[in-house]
Amino acid sequence: MPPRGKSKKFVEDSDSDDEFIVDDEPKAKAKAPAAKKAKAERKDDAGDRDFFELSSKRRVSINEFKGKLMVDIREYYDADGESKPGRKGICLSMDQWEKLKSLIPKIDEELASRK
Repeated sequence: MPPRGKSKKFVEDSDSDDEFIVDDEPKAKAKAPAAKKAKAERKDDAGDRDFFELSSKRRVSINEFKGKLMVDIREYYDADGESKPGRKGICLSMDQWEKLKSLIPKIDEELASRK
C-alpha cells in the first residue's frame, strides 16, 4: 500500500509488460536551518567609521575573524529599508591587503597602457 499523502500512478509501456511508478507531485527540498548572523555595531562618534563607501552598493570594512584583522570589500543590497551585505565580495587577510597595496602602481601602469 502506498504511503498516504503521495499521489502515484502506474504507467504501462505500450511495447513491454514492465511497469514503473511516476510521481505526480515534485518532492520538496528540505531547507537547511537558518544560521544566526551577528550584526555589526555602528559607532556614533563622528571620527569612528565601521565602513568606507566605494559606491552606493559597495563598501570596504575592517573586521576581525578568529582574532585576525581582515579587509572586506563587498556589495550590499537593500532589504526592508536596511542595507545588508551580499554574497559578492572578498575578504583579504592583512598579508593579502599589503600585497594588493604594493601592486597598485603596477596595476595603474597597466591600465594606463591599455587606454
